[in-house]
Amino acid sequence: MKRLLWWLIAGTKGGVNRARILVLLHEKPCNAHQIAQSLGLDYKTIRHHLGVLEKNQIITPYGNKKYGAVYFLSPMLEREYDSFREIWEQFGKIQIKDDDENIGDDAE
Repeated sequence: MKRLLWWLIAGTKGGVNRARILVLLHEKPCNAHQIAQSLGLDYKTIRHHLGVLEKNQIITPYGNKKYGAVYFLSPMLEREYDSFREIWEQFGKIQIKDDDENIGDDAE
């Protein structure tokens, strides 16, 4: 599970948004529209990330999947949520470090 989470969060382009979705779903179950509004992202982008997370059994939808399905963390991720938080914290530090290193690049 930990390797899968590393790949989904740190190893792919959309990992940051997928992590943000998981953090939100940990707080409360939401449908795609609610997630898009909460995170300020396009609905189609959210649907794409939900599809990736569902395919990898990280989230579980309940209700009509075409419209209005409510998404929950899967039981597997609920058990491993501490591993996700550890990865997210490490990846966040890498992202912050990279951003800090690039701050001076704009001035050149």
